[in-house]
Amino acid sequence: MDVHHSVEIEAPPERVWPLLIEPDKVMRWFVGLNEFRYLNGEPRGTGTRVHMEEKAVGPVLKEDFEVTEWIENRRLRFHMTAGSGVRKDDQVWSIEPTSAGCRFTFDEHVELPYGPLGKVLGAVGERGLKSHVAEMLTRLKGLAEA
Repeated sequence: MDVHHSVEIEAPPERVWPLLIEPDKVMRWFVGLNEFRYLNGEPRGTGTRVHMEEKAVGPVLKEDFEVTEWIENRRLRFHMTAGSGVRKDDQVWSIEPTSAGCRFTFDEHVELPYGPLGKVLGAVGERGLKSHVAEMLTRLKGLAEA
């Protein structure tokens, strides 16, 4: 499953960034997220480890990620290192400055287990995932512009 969704935000990148790295703020916009915490203390850039538990579609997903790219006020890239319910999960959260504020883009690539059956289930679930992400970005926009 691949999701690519962007939203225009009338706020500078510096106002959006804390919403992406502070656990209590991530929980306010990331719909279905039950937990977001750092496994190795406070966030400090590339190599930071994150645990997320999400109830999106189906069972609760429990995943550990490593931040493989951390560019303050610009980009976070997460690579799943362990988890349940999916075989692979890579996410990129990007902020691009614009004349009116910024554009936030959420990219996610998820692979399900179960071989060919997983591909069929993924194709069916992709539409729901896209709707889920659209709702998340609407919330993020509202928080950043408040």
